[in-house]
Amino acid sequence: MTVVQPKPAAFDARSGARPVLVVDDSRAQRRLLVKTLAKWGFETIEAASGEAALEISASVDIELVISDWLMPGMSGVEFCRAFRALKADRPAYFILLTAQTERERLAEGLGNGADDFLSKPFHVAELKARLRAGERVLTAQRELIAKNRLLTRTLDELHEVHAAIDRGLRDARDFQQALVPDRFIALPGMDISMLYRPSGHVGGDLVGLFPVSDSRYGVFSVDVAGHGIASALMTARVAGHLSGTTPDRNVALAVENGVTTMHPPERVCATLNDLLLREFDTDKYLTMVLADVDIAAGRIIMAQAGHPSPAIQRADGAVSFVETSGMPIGLIEGAAFGRAEISLGPGDRLVLYSDGLTECPSSEGELLDEAGLAGLLDAHRNAAGLDLIDALTSGLIAHLGGEEFPDDLSAVVLERRSDQR
Repeated sequence: MTVVQPKPAAFDARSGARPVLVVDDSRAQRRLLVKTLAKWGFETIEAASGEAALEISASVDIELVISDWLMPGMSGVEFCRAFRALKADRPAYFILLTAQTERERLAEGLGNGADDFLSKPFHVAELKARLRAGERVLTAQRELIAKNRLLTRTLDELHEVHAAIDRGLRDARDFQQALVPDRFIALPGMDISMLYRPSGHVGGDLVGLFPVSDSRYGVFSVDVAGHGIASALMTARVAGHLSGTTPDRNVALAVENGVTTMHPPERVCATLNDLLLREFDTDKYLTMVLADVDIAAGRIIMAQAGHPSPAIQRADGAVSFVETSGMPIGLIEGAAFGRAEISLGPGDRLVLYSDGLTECPSSEGELLDEAGLAGLLDAHRNAAGLDLIDALTSGLIAHLGGEEFPDDLSAVVLERRSDQR
């Protein structure tokens, strides 16, 4: 039976509050509880048994329950256990009326889902205190549920945002991969192979080349400081400045008397330094090796801007490193850049690479360094082209002990063929 009472000035009684379920096989005990609760502004629902109370709970939103422990049929403890199973995802506060005083019996009630106990016969002040405590707990539970729902919605929205970002990054990765030309290019007398493996969706490394004439090419290896979108955007900008598809925008190229030629690499680095300082208001900078390659003669002029020293492997397998000097690009105004000239004979090769190779750590944290790179080149002296690229990558994976590289990997290998075709 539902008992609805007018609401005088009541403690903690809320407009629209859910009713209190009063469960007791004693009609007199129920009436006493209902009248007491009505004075405090509570609406109540009565049940004479645990079975009846469970049926009511299945159709009515109940948050506060006062139930006798000892009842015929389903006891208060059994009803409490069934009620908790029914309302597993909803806040509720369950008070057991009991004459039990043994700790073991009280622990049984708590173990079956009871929140509090009220001794029989109950004292009005004690009942009010128990209800106050229950209201505080229910308020906290409602707030927690609301916050959890908000958190769930927020996480769902973040998941959607992250999914969109991930799709965008995959598209950016495809775009950045397109900035790198064919991984293997066979030119008259020289083969050029490229390694490009970003550590994330997008990377800060870039390798490439652009034609100057039929037998002359500009070749570069770039490493923008840091990772992620900002670095990738800068590599795209650099690619635009060294583009082979739009030579009129390539800052390395010049036209003299109708003939395309290439500025000295150290001057190109200085030009890029000025452009980046003017175009980017950021702390990003890059290192680079830029080479002017005369394929027919095997002569290479290059500038080094803070980039790792290029490796030369001669036909007999000996490995050495080209030492030049130069500041990174985009770091300070008026930076100077060193210049080096080398010649590749038949069977010789030049390797331009980013520090992702030499600073690749082992599982113990030991870097590969130049000696390790020289060892890999020596171990695979008979490999060439993309076979050499694959061998270097496998060697780095073995050194790292896995394939999740902490930094981008990039390299350009120029190999002067011994047959001179």
